[in-house]
Amino acid sequence: MESRTFYYARVSSREQNLDRQIDAFLAMGANERDIITDKESGKNLERAGYQALKSAMLRRGDTLVVKSLDRLSRNKADIKNELEYFKASGIRLKVLDLPTTMIEYPKGQEWVFDMVNNILIEVLGSIAEQERVTIRQRQEEGIAAAKAKGKHLGRPRAVKPDNWNAVMEQWKGGTITAKRAMELTGLKRTTFYQFANEEP
Repeated sequence: MESRTFYYARVSSREQNLDRQIDAFLAMGANERDIITDKESGKNLERAGYQALKSAMLRRGDTLVVKSLDRLSRNKADIKNELEYFKASGIRLKVLDLPTTMIEYPKGQEWVFDMVNNILIEVLGSIAEQERVTIRQRQEEGIAAAKAKGKHLGRPRAVKPDNWNAVMEQWKGGTITAKRAMELTGLKRTTFYQFANEEP
């Protein structure tokens, strides 16, 4: 079966324009029917166009062209995984913004492309890991700073409503049920009983 080249363009929202990416593909001689597009965030890979490319269109020996790596995803770990997937599936990825991926290597020198691909995978994996470490560190620093200032972390503690004492008198006196007391105070069952148990 003859190998084919597909092109993938993505912008993050419906208001943004795909023209710049599509024009770059057309300038390369792309056929419009081979250009797949998405107008969705790159925060994950769950996009209709991209998933259709992977599941129904791309075959071993085919080529996928993108303008830049972040068109695949904004997540470095996801990009690394996608590069590994394409490599394992025998699909060549060309990235217009990375000229080394665009070179047509003579037969027998495909190892050069593999080397470039491996370097990209390694670098992206390191960047993704460093980003995870940095995020975790910032979270820990934020928690420590908040604790140092005496801030309560997590859900804010519920506050007794203004009519609490009056409603409690009626409930303890047996004139209203617990359910009615909860309705009058606007409290959920757990919070209601938590406050009730704190009563002397």
